[in-house]
Amino acid sequence: MKRSIPRSLVSKATNPDTPKERASGAEGSTAGDAVSTPFKGAGSAWKSGALAQSQAAMERSRSELCSDILNGRHEIRLSPYQISDPMGTDRRQDWMSQDAFRSLVGSIAANGQDTPILVWPEDPHWTPDPLDPTNVDGVAFVMLTGRRRLAAASELGVPLRAILAPPDARSAENSKFEMLFLRFRENEERENLSPFERLVSIGEMYETLASGAEKLTAVAFAKKIGVHESLVSRARSVFAAQDQILNAFKNAYDMSFRDLQAALAGLERANKSKPKPKAKPRKITVKRKVGNRNLSVTSVDGNLSIKVAGVPIDQERLEKLGDLVASYLSAQSPEKGTD
Repeated sequence: MKRSIPRSLVSKATNPDTPKERASGAEGSTAGDAVSTPFKGAGSAWKSGALAQSQAAMERSRSELCSDILNGRHEIRLSPYQISDPMGTDRRQDWMSQDAFRSLVGSIAANGQDTPILVWPEDPHWTPDPLDPTNVDGVAFVMLTGRRRLAAASELGVPLRAILAPPDARSAENSKFEMLFLRFRENEERENLSPFERLVSIGEMYETLASGAEKLTAVAFAKKIGVHESLVSRARSVFAAQDQILNAFKNAYDMSFRDLQAALAGLERANKSKPKPKAKPRKITVKRKVGNRNLSVTSVDGNLSIKVAGVPIDQERLEKLGDLVASYLSAQSPEKGTD
């Protein structure tokens, strides 16, 4: 037969301040106590368990968000003023006045930023705030790719969508090369570089990587960045002569690879035909104190001169001085004699 709990007992369980229950409690356990404990305890335990699960889920979610931000899987919003650009651009110097950039500014103003820029934190040990991972106010970042988007956002006064570069690149031994390579790769994928820009960029990467390596071959370098090895020597030459090329050829950014090869050959011939400037003769001076007078002896390209202020020298004294110098020089470079 199904048994039910009397209404009076339920009332006691849900209203423990009734005088009857207080009296019963003073005397010992009653049926009301037996009913009230499981009702009250189960509810509290359920609430505590639910809160603990919710808190754990929130902490796990924030931890995963921190990891996603650090590994470039989650975007952050940055002010243009939080971003420095120590490398600069590998494009032409007047790129901000070109039609392509002005078109980009108009597009971002009308439609927003389509593609995030790539950055990494200035402090290599930086991690997001575990309580508020997406809040990066006041954190300094370094520009890797997206200079035109950064310039456009600065001009428009709008924040930037950004993601962090992979952590293995940030912690690489030659992090500058990694920065240059990320810049080069994005420019190769997104928009064609001119031959001059491309060769300068490749040459800069080679010299940066070679400075930290014992021996870097053109074949190994070309394989590392994904270009043909025949470009490497040409790129190194163009990078070394970039200022000369820009000064000599106003259309450097429009020149083909063949044009640049001819330009390099012409500059090389011109440099060889120029007479080398004659080295300036080395001047050596020693000073001594003779009583209260100053003695100065100077040698320039084999010519010796002696100055003593306030000492009149007549013919006899000059001859004695000459004999003294000649004797000293003979002692320093004696002629070979016979036994």
